Amino acid sequence: MASAPKRPKAAAGSSGRGQGSADPLSAFLAWCGRTGVELNPKVRLSREGAVAGYGMLASEELEAGEVLVSVPRSALLSQHTSPIRALLQDAQESLQSQSGWVPLLLALLHEYTASNSHWQPYFSLWQDFRSLDHPMFWPEEERTRLLQGTGIPEAVDKDLANIHLEYSSIILPFMESHPNIFDPKLHTLELYKQLVAFVMAYSFQEPLDEEDEDEKGPNPPMMVPVADILNHVANHNANLEYAPQCLRMVTTQPIGKGQEIFNTYGQMANWQLLHMYGFAEPYPGNTNDTADIQMVTVRKAALQRAKSEAQQQLVSEQWDFLCQLEMVGEEGAFVLGWDEVLTEEELSMTLKVLCMSEEEFKEYKEQDGWEDDSEEEENSTLSNEALSKLKTPCKKLLYDSVLLTLESYGSDLKAEQDLLNNKEAYEKLSRREQQALHVRYGQKKILHQLLELVH
Repeated sequence: MASAPKRPKAAAGSSGRGQGSADPLSAFLAWCGRTGVELNPKVRLSREGAVAGYGMLASEELEAGEVLVSVPRSALLSQHTSPIRALLQDAQESLQSQSGWVPLLLALLHEYTASNSHWQPYFSLWQDFRSLDHPMFWPEEERTRLLQGTGIPEAVDKDLANIHLEYSSIILPFMESHPNIFDPKLHTLELYKQLVAFVMAYSFQEPLDEEDEDEKGPNPPMMVPVADILNHVANHNANLEYAPQCLRMVTTQPIGKGQEIFNTYGQMANWQLLHMYGFAEPYPGNTNDTADIQMVTVRKAALQRAKSEAQQQLVSEQWDFLCQLEMVGEEGAFVLGWDEVLTEEELSMTLKVLCMSEEEFKEYKEQDGWEDDSEEEENSTLSNEALSKLKTPCKKLLYDSVLLTLESYGSDLKAEQDLLNNKEAYEKLSRREQQALHVRYGQKKILHQLLELVH
C-alpha cells in the first residue's frame, strides 16, 4: 500500500462510540490538544463544505509550504504505541503474514473495544465503521454485476480469502493464548474484516529508502489522526511529510479561503481507489486512471488468429519463451494509462515475439534476441504516438486484444456515456452503482482510445 490517507467518507453515525458525546468532532479536537497535535488556526475540520464525510477546509488563505497539522509520533496509533506493544513484539515471529498488517490489526482490535483506550476520541469519528463501503462488504452478486471486467471482484476474492486465513490461523490462536486481553466473541471475524478495511482506507506507511526496503521490507502501516481526515483527489494541494519527531501535512500550492484541502496517496487508478478506499473519481478527474489488458487475453487473441495447428503451436512456444523471460504470466496484466503504456517493456516484447514468423522466432532465440535489441528500442516508451506507429501485425494483435477485453464487461461504453449525461437517471443510481460506473467508464474510455490509436 502506498503512503496513503483515507478515502472520502460516506456519512457515519453522529454519536461518539463509547463516549456518549453528541459531538465526536469536538471530543476529538480536545483530544488533539491534549496529545500535542498542532492544528493550523487557518484551517478547520468539518463535514460542511467537504466532498464527503469530514474534511479539512481553509478558514483563511494559505500559501504553498504551510504546515496544516503537526502530529507527534506519540499520537500515532500503531503496533509500537499500543499498550500491548510488548506482547506484540514478543510474538512477532508468530504474527508474520502475507499482508504484514496483523500486529497493527491486533492493536486496533484491542484499542477499539477497550473502554479506557487512549484513542477512544479518535475512534468516535467512525462509529461502528458504518461509513466503510468497500466492495468487500457488497453482496457477491452485486459486486459481480457492477464490477465485472474491472479486476475488482478478483482482488476482493483474494482479500477475503487472506482475511479468513489470517484470522483463523494467526489471530484466533493469539487471542486464545491471551484470554485476559482478547475475547473471540467480542473480537470477531466481522470486526476484523472492518478493521482491515479501516487500515486499507485510512492508514499511512512511512516510506523507506530503496536499500532499506529491500533489506527490511516495507514499514508496517500506522494510523495518523487528523492527517487521515483529508479527502483525496489526484490533483491534490497537500501532502504528508515525515520528520523524526512528528508527521506534518503541508500545502503544495496556494489555497483560497473556504476551499477544501486534499491529500493524495500517489498514482491510483479508479479500480484501486474503489477496491481499497471505497470511492472512485468521476471522469475526467482521475488523471492517474488505468485500464488493464490481461496478459492471457493477448495470448488468446494470438491463438484466435492462428490459421493452422502449426501456427497455434508456434504461439504456444512463443508464449513459453516470454514466460521464461518473465515478460508475461498467467495472472499478469498490461497496464494502460491515458498517455502511455505503463508496462511498456512487457507489452513491447510480447507483441514483438507473438508477431514473429517461425523463422524469425527461431533466429531470435538463437541470437539471445533479448540482448541484441537496440538501445533505442529498449529505451523507447510506448506513448500514444508510439502505439499509433506500431507495425501492422502488432497493431492488429493489440486491437483484437482490446476487443476481447471490452467483451469482459457487462455493458458498453455508449450506454454508460448516456447514463452519465442524464443527470436525472444518474442521481437515481445507488452510491455503489455510481462508483462502479465511474470505474467502468474510465477503463473503457482508455481502451477505446487505444482502439483508435491502433485501428
